Amino acid sequence: MEMTVTPSARRRKRRYISLVILVVALFGGWSWFWYYAAGQAHTVFEAWRAREAKSGRAYACGTESVGGYPFRMEVACDQASAVFQAPPLELKLSRILVAAQIYQPTLLISEFDGPLSIADAGKPPTLAANWSLGQASVRGTPASPERISLVFDDPVVERIDGGNSATWMRAKHLELHGRIAEGSAADKPVIETVLRLQQASIPGFHPAAVQPIDAEMTAVIRGLNDFAPKPWPVRFREIQQANGRIDITQVRIEQGDILALGNGALSINPDGHLEGQLQVTIAGLETFLNKIGAQRMVETSPAMDRLAGALDRLSPGLGNLARQQAGANISAGINFLGQQTTLEGKSAVALPLRFNDGAVFLGPIPIGKTPALF
Repeated sequence: MEMTVTPSARRRKRRYISLVILVVALFGGWSWFWYYAAGQAHTVFEAWRAREAKSGRAYACGTESVGGYPFRMEVACDQASAVFQAPPLELKLSRILVAAQIYQPTLLISEFDGPLSIADAGKPPTLAANWSLGQASVRGTPASPERISLVFDDPVVERIDGGNSATWMRAKHLELHGRIAEGSAADKPVIETVLRLQQASIPGFHPAAVQPIDAEMTAVIRGLNDFAPKPWPVRFREIQQANGRIDITQVRIEQGDILALGNGALSINPDGHLEGQLQVTIAGLETFLNKIGAQRMVETSPAMDRLAGALDRLSPGLGNLARQQAGANISAGINFLGQQTTLEGKSAVALPLRFNDGAVFLGPIPIGKTPALF
């Protein structure tokens, strides 16, 4: 007996077939769009790598794979390595994953898997680093970068000497951000940078930095002609030749009972050293001076050597007495020279932090020296 197909049944069947065709078409169209967009994102990724190579930083992968379908494009780089020209360094990292949403190919998000080893070119590693989370983001195109951010949770850096290692730095959290605040990458860019540290202990930098520090600094770099690919020493020389400057718009450092705020402007002299002055306000000044060994710095400074030598010529031993008195009275002297004030409810002293050919002075006290920038 022949079954009769009703008109309503035929309509349901046509709708079902139409729906299947629509789903297949959408799937095929989306797949085509993903491959096209993934190709665009991969082109941007390769362009960033080429830009870095022009800046003196060449990156390579042991193995590389592409994925992320259906909503983003991912490039996984296992056994990653980098060679820097200035300074000449070799870096090796377990894995980097770079991802971009297919509808936003100019925003690249990266994740890093440690450990990271750092070595002078052609030599065994001297530093090793690891973290619980390492991420970076880059917005813009290689021809017109807009901003970059680096974020690490629980970073640890160790210095390696033969078979021994010692902690150089550890922190709860570290952030570094940079963006073009004015101008453009092609014409007189002004770069704003922000550095944040939470519970950072840096014994490799100075014994006074063993106790954890919370810090935040914002700086604005002026004087660049452009942001074309080039090493940073070349950029710093460009800033110096253009009479540019580094504006420290805000710096805040807290360590135990010590709290410091400051701002000011620095320039770069023809030898690549910093010049200029920050106005700083410090609560817990005496504790800070004891931590950095200010008494010994004063007693052994070149100026004190000259004064002690002159006094010893007048009366042997008088120079050593002057050294001891100058060191012992350093806190009283700097409090006298600075302006008494308060900082967040604490007694504080405001005084200049001067940079003279890279040498750093807190008021009259020499406290260190910064390296040349080129």
